Amino acid sequence: MPEIPSARDLARDNTAMSVAALSSDRRESDDNVWTRRLVLFLRVMAMLSIAKGLYHWAQVTGFIGGEDEAFENQPMAWQAATVYFAVIELVAAVGLWLATPWGAVVWLTTVVSMAVIELMFPGIYGGNLLVVAGEAVMLAAYLVLAWMAARERPP
Repeated sequence: MPEIPSARDLARDNTAMSVAALSSDRRESDDNVWTRRLVLFLRVMAMLSIAKGLYHWAQVTGFIGGEDEAFENQPMAWQAATVYFAVIELVAAVGLWLATPWGAVVWLTTVVSMAVIELMFPGIYGGNLLVVAGEAVMLAAYLVLAWMAARERPP
Protein backbone atom coordinates (compact mmCIF):
# COMPACT_ATOMS: atom_id res chain seq x y z
CA MET A 1 0.00 0.00 0.00
CA PRO A 2 1.45 3.43 -0.96
CA GLU A 3 2.43 5.73 1.85
CA ILE A 4 0.36 8.89 2.22
CA PRO A 5 2.56 11.96 2.72
CA SER A 6 2.04 13.90 5.90
CA ALA A 7 1.06 17.57 6.03
CA ARG A 8 4.62 18.39 7.11
CA ASP A 9 6.06 16.66 4.00
CA LEU A 10 3.64 18.54 1.73
CA ALA A 11 4.50 21.87 3.36
CA ARG A 12 8.23 21.15 2.94
CA ASP A 13 7.72 20.27 -0.74
CA ASN A 14 5.66 23.43 -1.32
CA THR A 15 8.35 25.53 0.35
CA ALA A 16 11.03 23.94 -1.82
CA MET A 17 8.98 24.61 -4.95
CA SER A 18 8.35 28.22 -3.85
CA VAL A 19 12.06 28.80 -3.28
CA ALA A 20 12.85 27.29 -6.67
CA ALA A 21 10.23 29.47 -8.32
CA LEU A 22 11.56 32.59 -6.62
CA SER A 23 15.14 31.86 -7.54
CA SER A 24 14.20 31.24 -11.18
CA ASP A 25 12.21 34.51 -11.19
CA ARG A 26 15.25 36.37 -9.95
CA ARG A 27 17.45 34.78 -12.55
CA GLU A 28 14.91 35.56 -15.27
CA SER A 29 14.56 39.17 -14.14
CA ASP A 30 18.37 39.57 -14.23
CA ASP A 31 18.22 38.46 -17.85
CA ASN A 32 15.77 41.26 -18.70
CA VAL A 33 17.75 44.23 -17.38
CA TRP A 34 17.47 46.23 -20.60
CA THR A 35 13.76 45.50 -20.93
CA ARG A 36 13.17 46.85 -17.42
CA ARG A 37 15.25 49.92 -18.26
CA LEU A 38 13.22 50.43 -21.44
CA VAL A 39 9.94 50.23 -19.51
CA LEU A 40 11.27 52.69 -16.93
CA PHE A 41 12.31 55.06 -19.73
CA LEU A 42 8.85 54.73 -21.32
CA ARG A 43 7.19 55.56 -18.00
CA VAL A 44 9.38 58.64 -17.55
CA MET A 45 8.55 59.72 -21.11
CA ALA A 46 4.86 59.12 -20.30
CA MET A 47 5.05 61.55 -17.39
CA LEU A 48 6.85 64.08 -19.58
CA SER A 49 4.19 63.64 -22.29
CA ILE A 50 1.45 64.24 -19.73
CA ALA A 51 3.17 67.45 -18.66
CA LYS A 52 3.59 68.60 -22.27
CA GLY A 53 0.00 67.70 -23.16
CA LEU A 54 -1.38 69.56 -20.14
CA TYR A 55 0.81 72.54 -20.99
CA HIS A 56 -0.69 72.68 -24.48
CA TRP A 57 -4.21 72.34 -23.05
CA ALA A 58 -3.42 75.17 -20.64
CA GLN A 59 -2.52 77.30 -23.66
CA VAL A 60 -5.76 76.34 -25.42
CA THR A 61 -7.95 77.04 -22.39
CA GLY A 62 -6.15 80.22 -21.36
CA PHE A 63 -4.83 79.05 -17.99
CA ILE A 64 -1.39 80.33 -18.92
CA GLY A 65 -0.40 83.44 -20.83
CA GLY A 66 -1.78 86.93 -20.85
CA GLU A 67 -4.40 88.71 -22.91
CA ASP A 68 -1.98 89.21 -25.80
CA GLU A 69 -0.99 85.52 -25.75
CA ALA A 70 -4.56 84.22 -25.73
CA PHE A 71 -5.31 81.23 -27.93
CA GLU A 72 -7.80 83.10 -30.13
CA ASN A 73 -5.26 85.88 -30.78
CA GLN A 74 -2.66 83.47 -32.19
CA PRO A 75 -2.19 82.61 -35.89
CA MET A 76 -4.15 79.67 -37.26
CA ALA A 77 -0.98 77.57 -37.75
CA TRP A 78 -0.05 78.03 -34.08
CA GLN A 79 -3.57 77.11 -32.97
CA ALA A 80 -3.62 73.96 -35.11
CA ALA A 81 -0.21 72.82 -33.89
CA THR A 82 -1.12 73.49 -30.26
CA VAL A 83 -4.36 71.52 -30.45
CA TYR A 84 -2.56 68.69 -32.27
CA PHE A 85 0.08 68.43 -29.54
CA ALA A 86 -2.50 68.84 -26.76
CA VAL A 87 -4.28 65.71 -27.98
CA ILE A 88 -1.44 63.53 -29.26
CA GLU A 89 0.83 64.03 -26.24
CA LEU A 90 -1.83 62.69 -23.87
CA VAL A 91 -2.61 59.75 -26.16
CA ALA A 92 1.11 58.97 -26.33
CA ALA A 93 1.36 59.19 -22.54
CA VAL A 94 -1.26 56.48 -22.07
CA GLY A 95 0.42 54.18 -24.57
CA LEU A 96 3.86 54.80 -23.10
CA TRP A 97 2.71 54.12 -19.55
CA LEU A 98 1.22 50.82 -20.66
CA ALA A 99 4.42 50.08 -22.63
CA THR A 100 2.42 49.17 -25.71
CA PRO A 101 3.89 49.19 -29.21
CA TRP A 102 1.31 51.73 -30.42
CA GLY A 103 2.28 54.03 -27.53
CA ALA A 104 5.87 54.10 -28.71
CA VAL A 105 4.73 54.77 -32.28
CA VAL A 106 2.48 57.66 -31.20
CA TRP A 107 5.27 59.05 -29.01
CA LEU A 108 7.76 58.80 -31.88
CA THR A 109 5.23 60.68 -34.00
CA THR A 110 5.09 63.49 -31.44
CA VAL A 111 8.89 63.67 -31.19
CA VAL A 112 9.37 63.84 -34.95
CA SER A 113 6.44 66.26 -35.37
CA MET A 114 7.83 68.68 -32.81
CA ALA A 115 11.30 68.56 -34.36
CA VAL A 116 9.86 69.16 -37.86
CA ILE A 117 7.70 72.08 -36.70
CA GLU A 118 10.63 73.67 -34.89
CA LEU A 119 13.02 73.22 -37.84
CA MET A 120 10.81 73.62 -40.91
CA PHE A 121 8.20 76.06 -39.61
CA PRO A 122 9.97 78.39 -37.17
CA GLY A 123 7.10 80.88 -37.43
CA ILE A 124 4.82 78.58 -35.42
CA TYR A 125 6.81 77.97 -32.23
CA GLY A 126 9.93 80.04 -32.86
CA GLY A 127 12.41 77.46 -34.17
CA ASN A 128 14.04 76.65 -30.84
CA LEU A 129 17.07 74.42 -31.50
CA LEU A 130 17.21 73.34 -27.84
CA VAL A 131 13.80 71.70 -28.26
CA VAL A 132 15.06 69.87 -31.34
CA ALA A 133 18.20 68.75 -29.50
CA GLY A 134 16.11 67.51 -26.56
CA GLU A 135 13.80 65.58 -28.86
CA ALA A 136 16.82 64.06 -30.65
CA VAL A 137 18.37 62.96 -27.34
CA MET A 138 15.10 61.32 -26.24
CA LEU A 139 14.77 59.59 -29.60
CA ALA A 140 18.36 58.31 -29.47
CA ALA A 141 17.89 57.05 -25.90
CA TYR A 142 14.74 55.19 -26.92
CA LEU A 143 16.43 53.59 -29.93
CA VAL A 144 19.42 52.42 -27.86
CA LEU A 145 17.23 51.00 -25.09
CA ALA A 146 14.88 49.29 -27.55
CA TRP A 147 17.83 47.77 -29.41
CA MET A 148 19.44 46.49 -26.21
CA ALA A 149 16.11 45.09 -24.97
CA ALA A 150 15.56 43.32 -28.28
CA ARG A 151 18.99 41.70 -28.02
CA GLU A 152 18.03 40.16 -24.65
CA ARG A 153 15.22 38.13 -26.16
CA PRO A 154 16.04 35.24 -28.44
CA PRO A 155 14.34 35.32 -31.87
